[in-house]
Amino acid sequence: MAVFVAVLWGVNFVAIDLGLHPGGTDDVPPLLFVAMRFVLVVLPCIFFIRKPDVSWKVIIGVGLFMSTGQFALLYVGMALGMPAGLASLVLQAQVLLTVLIAAGVLGERPTGRQLTGVVLGVAGLAVVAAGRSMVAPVLPFIVVLAAALSWAVGNVIVRKAKATSGLGLVVWSGALAPLPLAGLSLLVDGSDAVTGTLMNLQPATVLSAIYTAVFASLVGFGIWNRLLSMYPSSAVVPFTLLVPVVGMSTAWLVLNEVPSLPEVAGGMLLLGGVATAVLGPVGPLITPGQRRWHAQRRDVAFAGATPLAGGLGLGAAGARLDAADALAAADDRVAADDRVAADALDGADDLGGGGLRTADALGAAEELRDRAADGEAGRLADAEAGRRDAETGLRREADEDLRAEGSRLPEGHTAPAKSTSNVPEPDATAK
Repeated sequence: MAVFVAVLWGVNFVAIDLGLHPGGTDDVPPLLFVAMRFVLVVLPCIFFIRKPDVSWKVIIGVGLFMSTGQFALLYVGMALGMPAGLASLVLQAQVLLTVLIAAGVLGERPTGRQLTGVVLGVAGLAVVAAGRSMVAPVLPFIVVLAAALSWAVGNVIVRKAKATSGLGLVVWSGALAPLPLAGLSLLVDGSDAVTGTLMNLQPATVLSAIYTAVFASLVGFGIWNRLLSMYPSSAVVPFTLLVPVVGMSTAWLVLNEVPSLPEVAGGMLLLGGVATAVLGPVGPLITPGQRRWHAQRRDVAFAGATPLAGGLGLGAAGARLDAADALAAADDRVAADDRVAADALDGADDLGGGGLRTADALGAAEELRDRAADGEAGRLADAEAGRRDAETGLRREADEDLRAEGSRLPEGHTAPAKSTSNVPEPDATAK
């Protein structure tokens, strides 16, 4: 599924290019096209997806930099002539820029691996820029690089806020984009161009807007967030390196874009830098089925305590020991969940940012830890319930022994009092 998302996002750049330049007609104003995209992202989803658990200040910041700024600059750069395949490559610089901005704003100290990745990435960008300047104006390259910078700023805002609802943040922050972008398009392109485009929308432009909004944004982020909730981020995020590979391959097949040798060499350096910055040790993959298996093993451990204590008549102390043994066995098995959560958090921290995806990784890791805490509370309650059941059974056996002994005595004799104080009364308030 991660490969499928990378394909959706890689093809997205070609879809944008086809929508901006429909054959046989004038180009679509890029700012108006972005506004159209976000109208489809927001409506009607905003009525069904709850507001993310962050402040309005964070939503506005993400809407300004990650939604409006990033996509407005990307579309403008592509409208000015930036090839779709190369745009998908240059935009990956956001990973490296996020590392640098997070170091300055959040005080996050980059690791040696991340710094090495930044150096390689900057060298790759320089080679791409030099190669691009030999065959075309460099302005579109600079505009797309500015889009990557805007995305990186949005990443840091999300990281600082520790937002965990990626899809919700996409929808709610996207609500801030359509009106300002439409107004800016009226100022830059003129009312005649805007009105003429809306009155004569081409099928390619409409299909492009639907693809970018529904498939690239909603479906793509929906699957991506699901994957981050199931697996460690270190096992999912590296698949984003396939996006420029898919983007450049699709642009070559559909748009006949053939990158120059310097662009290919610089692109390889850039991707090498991004890979160095994000790739790290992959923690153990624990699927939902495996987590259910661990939960069943914990249930077996708890279930073994009460029948053993009651059936063999080991006494209250024995019941406590068996319950403690069951709890210890369950603790050993649940420790794996804690290690997975720690690996997920470490993997997310190694990214030095990563925006919505990193925030989702942190949310998934924290959810694992919450489950472990809830599981420990449940284990304690189950062990205590087993102890109470065992003590109740032992008390019942003692009473039956007294009645049996009394029935065997001659008439007129009574059985001596037999204390059962060693079996405490069950706690009625605990039921």
